[in-house]
Amino acid sequence: MPQLRIALAQVNPTVGDLGGNAATVVAWARRAAEAGAHLVVFPEMVLTGYPVEDLALRQSFAAAAKGALTRLAADLADAGCGDLPAYVGYLEQDVEGPRNGAAVLHGGEVVARQFKHHLPNYGVFDERRYFKPGHHLDIVRIRGLEVGMVICEDIWQEGGPIAALGRAGVDLVVAPNASPYERHKDDARLPLVARRAGEAGAPLVYVNQVGGQDDLVFDGDSMVVGADGSLLARAPQFVEHLMVVDLDLPGGATKTDAQADDEFAIRRTTISDQPVPAYEPAHVPPIAEALPEEAEVWAALVTGLRDYVTKNGFRSVVLGLSGGIDSAVVAALAVDALGADAVHGVSMPSGYSSEHSKSDAKELADRTGVHYSVQPIARMVDVFVGDLGLTGLAEENVQARCRGVTLMGLSNQHGHLVLATGNKTELAVGYSTIYGDAVGGFAPIKDVPKTLVWELARWRNAEADKRGEVPPIPEDSISKPPSAELRPGQLDSDSLPDYALLDAVLDDYVEGDRGYADLLAAGFAAEVVDRVLRMVDLAEYKRRQYPPGTKISFRAFGRDRRLPITNAWREGSR
Repeated sequence: MPQLRIALAQVNPTVGDLGGNAATVVAWARRAAEAGAHLVVFPEMVLTGYPVEDLALRQSFAAAAKGALTRLAADLADAGCGDLPAYVGYLEQDVEGPRNGAAVLHGGEVVARQFKHHLPNYGVFDERRYFKPGHHLDIVRIRGLEVGMVICEDIWQEGGPIAALGRAGVDLVVAPNASPYERHKDDARLPLVARRAGEAGAPLVYVNQVGGQDDLVFDGDSMVVGADGSLLARAPQFVEHLMVVDLDLPGGATKTDAQADDEFAIRRTTISDQPVPAYEPAHVPPIAEALPEEAEVWAALVTGLRDYVTKNGFRSVVLGLSGGIDSAVVAALAVDALGADAVHGVSMPSGYSSEHSKSDAKELADRTGVHYSVQPIARMVDVFVGDLGLTGLAEENVQARCRGVTLMGLSNQHGHLVLATGNKTELAVGYSTIYGDAVGGFAPIKDVPKTLVWELARWRNAEADKRGEVPPIPEDSISKPPSAELRPGQLDSDSLPDYALLDAVLDDYVEGDRGYADLLAAGFAAEVVDRVLRMVDLAEYKRRQYPPGTKISFRAFGRDRRLPITNAWREGSR
């Protein structure tokens, strides 16, 4: 039986860095060649990074990407990888417009190209704005085996390219992907890949990007699935990784270049028709276990934060330490992502700050080793309140805004990136102050509901205990009633329903897009639904001004959920 050694290069590209991404492809292709691979597959649009958004519409960028692909083919040959076929995702511009494509590079040349057929237009995806769909399928004969390809969304569609490749009798299907992470996605991803392998009647090699890009984070989780749906190999999540797998493939009869499909034009290219002599498989990598849920979410948040900071040229971050759970979790994430020396925590007590808030902030700094300073804001608040004659809510918000000005001043002075510490629950109901606690360049827990913030804190401390380390988050920050300390004795519960109830309503309304009647039918009290939905609907203008943050849910605020700010529609009894 012919055999094929295939390398899955799960790498972390940067959007727009054509030179850096090309160098990444060369480096990992060299590693694949050294491992004796007969074929290496890289993620979707690895040469340009993904998603490129409106860069796809720039003629200059498209031309540069095409030129980079040609140079990359030559660079691979110069690096001693010319005999190794490499599947590389890139951006193509032809007479019809931009295309999301993948090319096969071999012998210093581009020997085959194929374009994505199904262009997703939901959630964070807007590919119909940028790309034109493909109409042909390139089947490449490598080592006597016929290898077909589908690109990302193409495998999410029943029938279509996968079915066409099955009808064409391919021996193997490769699928370059840039599939963003969200909670529970793997519950759908693995069964989907298994179904498509069965539809193709051939093993399917799924290669996914890893790393952060703005608010998206990619988890890798690359895999190889047999034609019978069995999982043969799986890469770890959230790390760059080269997975080398030996496959026993039966091989098919030679087909003619003129063979066509009812739906797609079939183009065949032969690189090598000489089969590999049979050998004893040497590369059967262990199947990486999927991370437990809290570990997976934490890894996603750490990856998203680290890549946003480093890819945008920052070397350090600063955040306010209030002694509360949100800032404590953000600080712990930042330490895990960047190291304690790159994290600057600032306690900014006002006249209403409790002693335990100040001591809890100091304890967190001691536990994590971050740089710590105290910048009292009481005098600043007094000046604003006195000069402007502010009372009530206006006076309370001045505290948050003085803290925001303080952090932005330190950012300007020292070059830190400011981290906003608000969570998804607060963002949903508008429980934040514009130009106050909402200031920042990145919001690590923007898509994390409050109840999950507590779960992550407990999990992270438990992990530290397992490793014999000091738990980073003070127990008081986890257990005490949450408060923004806007006035003496103030608690979040004065303004909001209990967080467990609030998150349950928000999950149905925001994530599930359920209406008023649906929420009542789910058992929520009418007064709670009325109150929560009104807060959510009125806070859209605040969400538009909030920093980006890592997406971990099916429907994050931003590109996933786009509602007009000026909007007279209200869910409710009428």
